[in-house]
Amino acid sequence: MKKHLFNRIDKEDLKLALSRETFDRMTASFYHYVNLSSPDDLRDQLYMKWNQMGVFGRVYIASEGINAQVSIPEHNWEKFSRYLDSIPEFKGISIKRALQEGSSFYKLKIKVRNELVAYGVSEEFYDMDRVGKHLSAEEYNFAIDRTDSVVVDMRNYYESEIGHFDNALIPNVETSKELLPEVKRLLRGKENDKILLYCTGGIRCEKASSYLLHNGFKDVNQLQGGIIQYAHDIKKQGIDSKFKGKNFVFDDRLGERVTDDIISSCHLCGDSCDDHTDCKNDACHILFIQCEKCNESLNGCCSKECMEFASLPIDDQKVLRKDPDRVISRTFFDSRIKPRLDK
Repeated sequence: MKKHLFNRIDKEDLKLALSRETFDRMTASFYHYVNLSSPDDLRDQLYMKWNQMGVFGRVYIASEGINAQVSIPEHNWEKFSRYLDSIPEFKGISIKRALQEGSSFYKLKIKVRNELVAYGVSEEFYDMDRVGKHLSAEEYNFAIDRTDSVVVDMRNYYESEIGHFDNALIPNVETSKELLPEVKRLLRGKENDKILLYCTGGIRCEKASSYLLHNGFKDVNQLQGGIIQYAHDIKKQGIDSKFKGKNFVFDDRLGERVTDDIISSCHLCGDSCDDHTDCKNDACHILFIQCEKCNESLNGCCSKECMEFASLPIDDQKVLRKDPDRVISRTFFDSRIKPRLDK
């Protein structure tokens, strides 16, 4: 039975089908830390129900709860919400609408993982029954202005590069596993200060706040609903945004604009830009910031070498990918490797 609970259709065919849809979609996200006794069974149950509704997205389930980013046909939004609410463990869960719509996902992927966020921290170093205080957008803005406040970005560097809160501490890390130890190091000596955490939708701050409390920090707070909810609330309430730029998202949109500020630059030419690009070379796929001019001149690739490689016949590319002599990507935040063309 399980073999039917995966979508194995070619990616390009799925994207073509998405482009031909005659209805609108709504992108949303939600998470919930709760004990789940049978994550595998729940995974299959959700896949069958949501696949019938035409739901796309990326969903992680663990014994500690659920973390989901989904694209829902507009006509099935109420049906989806009612079904989610019918599951006892998820009743009353808060669903956050995206700041900007667009083609976010093209298929449904639900995976069972050991952790919702891959911090790799032993359970003895946190207690999810003891987490930081949740602050509304207005409360967070007020707290930022306090002289004893320390604002901490609980995301990877490439996310905060295109948008972050004023004067935030930004850990120079590429993966979640590096994040907690680095944040603890950055905050050394500030155990009695008012710590203000924020992330995309709130989930990374939940366990991070518990971790900091366990490590002796006295006053740990987190932005309720993350940047997504903050952006909705400041617009609705007419509050000035202390977040500047874009909110990075892990789907095909790659970002949602919060303010008109552009705080980053093209990694190739240095021009003002905050648009991420996934290198079009299938042997590379490095995520980097690229302006329209560089995107056009390199056909969406990160370098001349990648552009030339991507232009080769597919069979030639497959042979070159097996070459053990490879060149390190020159994109500064990503250490993935790509084949050397001149071989």
